[in-house]
Amino acid sequence: MGMLDGITVLDLSSVGPASRASRWLADYGASVVKVGPKDPALQIEPPFHAYSAHRGMTRAEFDLKDASDREAFLDLAASADVLIESFRPGVVAKLGIGYEAVKARNPGIVYCSTSGYGQAGPRAQWAGHDLNYLAVTGFLATTQPRGDGGPPIPGATVADSAGGGMHAVIAVLAALVRRSKTGDGAYLDVSVVDGVLALMALHIDEHLATGVTPDNVLTGRYACYDTYEASDGRWVAVAAIEPRFWANLCRLLGLERWSAHQTDDAVQDAIRTDLRAVFATQPRDEWTAALAAEDTCVTPVLEVGEVEAPLNDATHPEHGRFRQMAPTLAGTVR
Repeated sequence: MGMLDGITVLDLSSVGPASRASRWLADYGASVVKVGPKDPALQIEPPFHAYSAHRGMTRAEFDLKDASDREAFLDLAASADVLIESFRPGVVAKLGIGYEAVKARNPGIVYCSTSGYGQAGPRAQWAGHDLNYLAVTGFLATTQPRGDGGPPIPGATVADSAGGGMHAVIAVLAALVRRSKTGDGAYLDVSVVDGVLALMALHIDEHLATGVTPDNVLTGRYACYDTYEASDGRWVAVAAIEPRFWANLCRLLGLERWSAHQTDDAVQDAIRTDLRAVFATQPRDEWTAALAAEDTCVTPVLEVGEVEAPLNDATHPEHGRFRQMAPTLAGTVR
């Protein structure tokens, strides 16, 4: 039995923050119903993405522009605990399924709207994706620049997942806790930008307190927090922020002369040069074997195809991150 057993969630999204949120709620035991259009052309492609997002969920199809389908949807919402949607602000009200319409049928509903910039304000109608939200919150500007000096393109959807999806989950759970005490539902306006701003607290707080644009260890200023190429063309990540971890790394690499200069700006280029030279002498996995367990904060930079094995520990199956799903239209997937 999951911790959210007995909680029913209606999810009107297909991708993005709302879909991430409902997926995590389902993983904790909620019964999630994915509400989607009847038109097959509007279904998620490619299919493996749909199955990943919708695992452990059921599906209901409605044409919300049709009066009878809209009424059927409101009947379904009358018995739900949570509704999550990610339409552009104002759309659900036009469809007749906004918070007030659902609340009239179900006063205890926790109604969560997710959007890029919130339901009101000058940016509310701006179209956007993950990269846009990372751009306007300072995230990209505080990440180590690429070769041409421009902001890098993150490979993970940090804004949609952590900024939007996880913050939506937190808000929903908080509203459910309050409802358990008062019986009152809630309307939740979850903005992805607000969530990313919270993730940026270390940098934002530093700027508010000092007026200085952050330039610290997390921005790539110091050699102790960087990536280095090994002899086989693969890479290791070094995040030895604490002095004792840095000292361990320097000792094991034969670079003890730099132990006391971890944050000495005058020699960072020299330290990087030495680290690059040493890491270039052995393959990535040999460095991993030699350093990862030695309190050095060194890990391999894994390709996507390499991730499953080290994160699916057969000796501790409770920590296994990968499971086989029942056969689907896309075949058997993990």
